[in-house]
Amino acid sequence: MRVKLRSLLFAVILFSCFNSFSQDPNFYIFLSFGQSNMEGNAKFEPQDTTVDSRFKVLEAVNCLNLGREMGKWYTARPPLCRCNTGLTPADYFGRTMIANLSKKVRVGIINVAIGGCKIELFDKDKYQSYAATVPGWMTNMMKEYNGNPYQRLVEMAKLAQKDGVIKGILLHQGESNTNDSTWPKKVKLVYENLLKDLNLKAKKVPLLVGEMVDAEQGGKCASMNAIIAKLPTTIPTAHVISSNGCTDAADNLHFNAGGYRKLGTRYGVKMLSLLGRKVSAADKAL
Repeated sequence: MRVKLRSLLFAVILFSCFNSFSQDPNFYIFLSFGQSNMEGNAKFEPQDTTVDSRFKVLEAVNCLNLGREMGKWYTARPPLCRCNTGLTPADYFGRTMIANLSKKVRVGIINVAIGGCKIELFDKDKYQSYAATVPGWMTNMMKEYNGNPYQRLVEMAKLAQKDGVIKGILLHQGESNTNDSTWPKKVKLVYENLLKDLNLKAKKVPLLVGEMVDAEQGGKCASMNAIIAKLPTTIPTAHVISSNGCTDAADNLHFNAGGYRKLGTRYGVKMLSLLGRKVSAADKAL
């Protein structure tokens, strides 16, 4: 009996050691979610397709056109959301991180976003009632996540935790909740659910939230920025990323490619500061 117990104990220790070595503490993983601006509305350009191989994306859907399979890591060339989406803040968030971190550090992104959705779509307890009210084109996008974007984000995040360490969460959402004063509380619920479902601590996993296209550029949802500004009073570990000077598209709802580059860089600069890392003068100036 003692021999069997010793053998079992040895197997448990060996398995634990194997797991500890399989997770790379220098692989920093970030979750990103939201609606169309996080999904990526602008077409990416040739300059956006050259990417350091240390920047990875965990594919959240199957993309035969890209040669990518759900649940596998790839060099983070756009698109980072779904098979035919565009440039997103996550693209230049990752590039900024890589450029200012040690060469031994890799950065991974998991991007799950649905254009036009309210934050309610990521409420795991209420998403079904909201989903029943959305137009057909949104339902078709949701089908790529098996109808439940929040659950897909959690599933991919759990896979990623076997490879690295989740260091932060990025959000860009609010256009569809413009003037909703309860939005901060709704975001808090989603954030806390993610922390609980992934066994994360808020102090170690901050939430970075980008503003809408600003009023100076005629942003149609710019009034939402005043509500976003209140988020840190509801979530102490939340940080607002300014959209001031981030150029936008003709619809005054979405950023253009240049705007995504600048906004994404700002997400990265803020995250680097939270990690206590130095940032290049060029990146800090954006």
